Amino acid sequence: MGGIDRRKQVVAGLITLVVLVIVFAGVFPKFANYSDAWSSIQQMSVASVAALLAVTVLNIVIYVFPYMAALPGIRFPDAFVVRQTSFMISNAVPAGGAFGLGVQYAMLSGYGFGAAEASSAIAVTSVWNLLVTLALPALGLLVVLIEGDATSNQIIGAVGGLVAIVAIVGAMVVVLRSESWARRIGGWGDAVVHRFRPSSADDAVTAGVVRFRVQTYDVVAKRWRSLTVTNFAQQFSQFFVLLVAVYGLGGRSTGVNPAEVFAAFAIARLAGFIPVTPGGLGTVDAALVALLSAFGMDKNLALAADLLWRAATFIPQIVIGIITFLIWRVQAARRARSTAATT
Repeated sequence: MGGIDRRKQVVAGLITLVVLVIVFAGVFPKFANYSDAWSSIQQMSVASVAALLAVTVLNIVIYVFPYMAALPGIRFPDAFVVRQTSFMISNAVPAGGAFGLGVQYAMLSGYGFGAAEASSAIAVTSVWNLLVTLALPALGLLVVLIEGDATSNQIIGAVGGLVAIVAIVGAMVVVLRSESWARRIGGWGDAVVHRFRPSSADDAVTAGVVRFRVQTYDVVAKRWRSLTVTNFAQQFSQFFVLLVAVYGLGGRSTGVNPAEVFAAFAIARLAGFIPVTPGGLGTVDAALVALLSAFGMDKNLALAADLLWRAATFIPQIVIGIITFLIWRVQAARRARSTAATT
C-alpha cells in the first residue's frame, strides 16, 4: 500500500507540475504580459498594499471559524493549528488527501476529541464548503443580473445554479430528517452508479449516505446556521482579497465593477473541483484571469490581480501550515513524554 500511495503521489506531483507549466509558462505569456502585470503591481500605493495585507490576515483568521462551528468546544488556537496544517497538506502535497485526513484525526485526538466527533466535524465542514462554493456562482450571476450587465446565457446559468443548489439542499434535508429516505436516496445513487460501474458494491452509495447521516445529524441540526454563516464568511473573505487587489490596481478604471469581480471569482472557484492539482493551482487561476478579461478587465491587470490573489491566499497559509504542523509535532511529543512519565 505504501508503494502504491507513493506512486500516486509521484504521478499527482508530475501532473501538477505539468499543469502549472502549461498555465503559467505556456498559456499566460500568450494571453498577457508578465512584465506589464508586475509593473502594475509595483505601482500600487502603500495604502493599497496595507489594505491587501489586512484582508489577507482577516482571511487567515476567518478560515478557522467553519471548523469551530462544526466542532463545538474546540479552542481557537487548536482549531487554527488543525485548519492551517490541513490547508498546507491538501494544497501543497500532491494526492495528500488521505494523509491530510489522518493528520486531522490525530490532531483532534490529541486535543481530546473522539473519532465520532472528528468524523462529524470533517464531514460537515467539507459538505458545507462544497454547498457554499456551488451556491456562489449562481449568487454572483444574480448580482451581475441586478446590475443589468448579464447576458442571456449567464441568466440561464444563474437560474440553473439556483435550481441545483435547491435540489442538493432539499436532498440533504430529506436525508437528515429520515433514515428511510436516506436509504432510498442512497439506493437511487447505487442504481445510477451500477449503470456505469456494474462491478461496484450493491449498496456502496447507500452505506455512505447513511453513514453521513449518522455522523452529521446532531451537528447539522443544532448548528446549521453558524455553519452556513461561517462558510459564507470564509468564501467572501477570499473574494475580498481579490477585490482589494483589483482596486489596488486601479479599481473601476481596470474595466470591471465589484459585481463582475465577484461573479468571476465565484465561477472560477468551480475549477477547483477538477481533481488535477492541489487547491486548484493553475486551473482556478486560468479560469479567473479568463473571466475577469471576459468581463472587460485589461488582460495584464487581470493577470496581476490573479497573481496577487493567489500569493495572498496561498503562500501565507502554506508557510503557516508548515509552522503549525511542527507545533503540533512538538505538542504531540510533549504529551507522549508526559504520558510515559505518569505510567
